[in-house]
Amino acid sequence: MTRAAFVSAAAAALIVALGGGFVIGRMPVRLSEPSGIAIIAPAAARTTGAPIYYQDPDGKPSYSLTPKKTEDGRDYHSVPADADISFDEAEASDARETKSAEAKSERKIKYYRNPMGLPDTSPTPKKDSMGMDYIAVYEGDDTDDGSVKLSPGKIQRTGVQSEPTTRRVIRTLIRAPGTIQLDERRVSVISMRAESWVQKVANVTTGTQVSKGQPLMEIYSPAVASAAAEYISTINSPAIGGVERYGRGSRQRLMNLDVPDKAIVAMEKSRTVPISIEWSAPSDGIVLERNAIEGMRAQPGDVLFRVADTSVVWAMVDVAERDLGVLAVGQSVRVKARSFPGRTFSGAVGVIYPQVNKETRTARVRVELPNPDGILLPDMYVDAEIDTGKPEPVLSIPESAVLDTGARQSVLVD
Repeated sequence: MTRAAFVSAAAAALIVALGGGFVIGRMPVRLSEPSGIAIIAPAAARTTGAPIYYQDPDGKPSYSLTPKKTEDGRDYHSVPADADISFDEAEASDARETKSAEAKSERKIKYYRNPMGLPDTSPTPKKDSMGMDYIAVYEGDDTDDGSVKLSPGKIQRTGVQSEPTTRRVIRTLIRAPGTIQLDERRVSVISMRAESWVQKVANVTTGTQVSKGQPLMEIYSPAVASAAAEYISTINSPAIGGVERYGRGSRQRLMNLDVPDKAIVAMEKSRTVPISIEWSAPSDGIVLERNAIEGMRAQPGDVLFRVADTSVVWAMVDVAERDLGVLAVGQSVRVKARSFPGRTFSGAVGVIYPQVNKETRTARVRVELPNPDGILLPDMYVDAEIDTGKPEPVLSIPESAVLDTGARQSVLVD
């Protein structure tokens, strides 16, 4: 067989095959369907809303391919194909990118911006120093107010929450340790202003609680006895005893020697000069120091008793240097003593000392505390909470909403 005859035969066979296929394609074809079986195309399933799976009625991540009931007897919800959420991130992302690309292709490119956010734009495509392509900015995408647009889906996926700004009373507590000290203005000293001898000392020791007017000791002093004799002689004189101005100088001499008023009144009533004068406590308080001994000689200025009134005490608090800017006199303070953990003492800032400890970098703040029952003792450790807030409400936002870079603080406004 020649080469031409072979080519002719092959062409004829091909024409016959095509013709037979065309005839078969034109012939009607009938498919027999088994009874009870329906063929549903995907489009039909989507149209009729046929369920593709079932989900827990409470929205919990529990699914089933067949109808199912919960433990309390409720039916699972059917989910049709058109209500299903695709979890194929790649496919969804490609679809979004395709849609976005189609939308952007219909808009005009205004310029290209730096991919790192630098203030550099270009009217034509460009690359930065690291080889990164500049990003195209389309009409309507750029804004002059510096706002950032996020889709509701992105906001929901990132867990962003918005809260309106409101006026609140801001309270800032400064916590600092301290110790209890006596009020310097409530410490009294009993000393003699003339040479004296201690005749008798009452049953009072250091640490004893005394009350105002309580006898502490009996003193004999030649100077006091002389002034008392002069005063009694004046008021007993028949010529000038009834004239008040003549006895005023003698009485003032007794007062200058610090003789208690109670002893002077007793002389005026008895009109006699006592051998010894009874000295009493000048105020309520605790005996801090007792130096008086029976029979001892006391020189002018010798401290025989020291008494402190503890109805009001000081809490000397050490506040860090960084907190000094928000402190002010009069701010309320709550103090808790470590010896009484369930009790709180209230006071106020009295003095902010104008000195900072160079070793601890703290400043001392004095808080005045009422101590009516006397349980706060000197040198007792306490913990103070100073309220530095103001009672007026101010416009405020949650602390978590502030973006702090160290040099700048900013917030995102929805």
